[in-house]
Amino acid sequence: MTENRLTIRAVPGPGFVAGCTVSTWLHTGALAAPIAYVLIGHAPPRRAGETTESVEAGLMGMVEAMRLRPAAERVPIVGARLIMRGPYVALDYGHPAFFMRLPTPGDDWRRHVTAGGQVCLTIGLDPVPPGAGPDAVEAYLARVIATHRAHMGATTIRNR
Repeated sequence: MTENRLTIRAVPGPGFVAGCTVSTWLHTGALAAPIAYVLIGHAPPRRAGETTESVEAGLMGMVEAMRLRPAAERVPIVGARLIMRGPYVALDYGHPAFFMRLPTPGDDWRRHVTAGGQVCLTIGLDPVPPGAGPDAVEAYLARVIATHRAHMGATTIRNR
């Protein structure tokens, strides 16, 4: 008889989150309503004691805390997780004491989110080198989605 074991991963703290790579953009297709995006990945292991496995465990802790689903499945609504205060945008990634500050998104992204537009939140499990440009981000997304190494959820701004 095979034993099923429940894996519970810890939600990482600010030290791990500081090593994450975050991109934001607004997609404005001609046939569909605009959609804001947040992509979170992590740089290759570089700190003492950090391994590919520990990085993936940290990312999966975030995935599970926010109830994201594999990108091949239907994208779930994961609640209002974005906090906007003045020029700052933060993500409630499931830690009981900390938020993740996002890099300053563009004005169109901010207007979309402030007006109640949804944001597609994606966590990719493969390393993302810091400073990846739009073409590299697009190629990265295509790869992690095709290899089932991406998790997604739809979120919105949290009202006070």
